[in-house]
Amino acid sequence: MKTLSKLFTAIKGATNELGETIVDTQAIRIMEQEIREARKNMDFARENLIEVLADQKAVQREIKKLQEAISQHEEYAEKALDQNDEALAMEVAGKIAELTNQFETQSDMEQNYIKQTSNLKQTIATTENNIKAVDRELAIVKTTENVQKANEAIADKFSGSNSSLCSATDSLERIKAKQQKRKDCMQAAKEIHQQEQGSDLQVKLTQAGIVGSESSAESILAKLKSKRVAP
Repeated sequence: MKTLSKLFTAIKGATNELGETIVDTQAIRIMEQEIREARKNMDFARENLIEVLADQKAVQREIKKLQEAISQHEEYAEKALDQNDEALAMEVAGKIAELTNQFETQSDMEQNYIKQTSNLKQTIATTENNIKAVDRELAIVKTTENVQKANEAIADKFSGSNSSLCSATDSLERIKAKQQKRKDCMQAAKEIHQQEQGSDLQVKLTQAGIVGSESSAESILAKLKSKRVAP
């Protein structure tokens, strides 16, 4: 039983690791989809808010009409009293009471709309900020992921003796070595040419009897001395 329990535990652990690997592999795609769904929900919430605000405006218009009706009927009641028509004044008072009840009901509705719209606006603003924060975080993660993939690709290309980049690097090194050898050959040729020019001059001087033998040197010195002592 203990062996089976350990086996089930190992299988469960491997399954969890596999699931986590799949989720991590698809994490960016899943997060992008969740952000898209969140934005759709935000658009739907804004549409609902617009409808609630429209209903609020309708209630406000009704309140204004009721206020005007109440003020008008109060004038009617005063005129009826001025004419000593108490019955008509009582009837108008009943209408005023009815309008007042409607006014209070609509006022309660207005306050409820104001509270709801305020909460909705705050919730939408908070959610929008959260979506933007997650979107920024996702952008950073995607950029980091792309950079890491690029580094991994370069590392993979350089790893191994048969990799394409290693082969290219070896080729570059061979080209540079050939270029250096060609440069050295040109320098050696230049030095040889200079030496040959110097040798030609020595040959010419020797043939002219100027250099190359001890007697020639002595004759040159004698000529110089004779020139100095000449009157």
